[in-house]
Amino acid sequence: MKKGKVVLVGAGFVGMSMAYSMLNKGGIEELVLIDIDKEKTVGEEMDLSHGLPYAPRKMVIKSGDYTACKDAQTVVITAGVAQKPGQTRLELAQVNTKIVKQITKSVMESGFNGIIIVASNPVDIMTYVVWKVSGLPKNKVIGTGTVLDTARLRYLVADYLKVSSKNVHAYIMGEHGDSSFVPWDHAYVGCKKVKDIMKDNHHPMEDLKKIHKGVVNAAYEIIEKKKATYYGIGMALDRLVRAVIDNENSILTVSTYLENQYGQNDIYIGVPAIINRNGVRELIELNLNDYEQEKLDHSCKLIKEMRQQSIEKIIESK
Repeated sequence: MKKGKVVLVGAGFVGMSMAYSMLNKGGIEELVLIDIDKEKTVGEEMDLSHGLPYAPRKMVIKSGDYTACKDAQTVVITAGVAQKPGQTRLELAQVNTKIVKQITKSVMESGFNGIIIVASNPVDIMTYVVWKVSGLPKNKVIGTGTVLDTARLRYLVADYLKVSSKNVHAYIMGEHGDSSFVPWDHAYVGCKKVKDIMKDNHHPMEDLKKIHKGVVNAAYEIIEKKKATYYGIGMALDRLVRAVIDNENSILTVSTYLENQYGQNDIYIGVPAIINRNGVRELIELNLNDYEQEKLDHSCKLIKEMRQQSIEKIIESK
């Protein structure tokens, strides 16, 4: 395994936003681009490489194929179709399951044995697909889960309370979607609970619901205004890859496999977890109140129902 080598499968807006973030931050030794459109990856390789003289560190960028996965430390999958107007999430899941299944097979045929990070949507379901098809241990397959949702939450809380977003320690949990929730009892600014700050400053507690609603509606608003979201998730992917490559033991709200945690089994969903070079080192199991547990159970129910309706037969088919 080559430390610091990342293979990106999917050279669309999301994947290339991640690549551009990596170029600007440094710390990645080698980035290989794979896409069904080979000419596009060659063009992206050239365009990114021309920025290297102004980058903070040397970085090898190249267009490649699945054989490049063999010695990679991390493979990132962003490939898949975007949801079309009038298309249901169920239909999207069926289409992307076929795409992600084939990509995963190609990655594993190279002899890959590193960490796979999944961003393709619906991400909780696609991460499950990659795990089932790859045969990798559950800790080595991670979805972006609610990493972006959590970043949006921290930005909105920071903006509301007029503090640095780096000092906001709050999490979005559950599905990367409308059924997500915030465990507000575990939300802090610095070392003080967000709820206590709201109370001490006479802010209406109802505003916390508005902040969460802002997170849920963010993607819809961005898509309405500019057709797609990619910078935020690109930065989130770069953050997650770096936690793996640098063996950080950082806590991120990734889509990871639950095995009796939170009373749930056999599902990938967004929860706080410690991330290092082995992928998910361990889950951080929070004490949820009854309302929050109901929200998590509801999220899990929605994901499992969609999984049963859309992907299980596709996974099992040859």
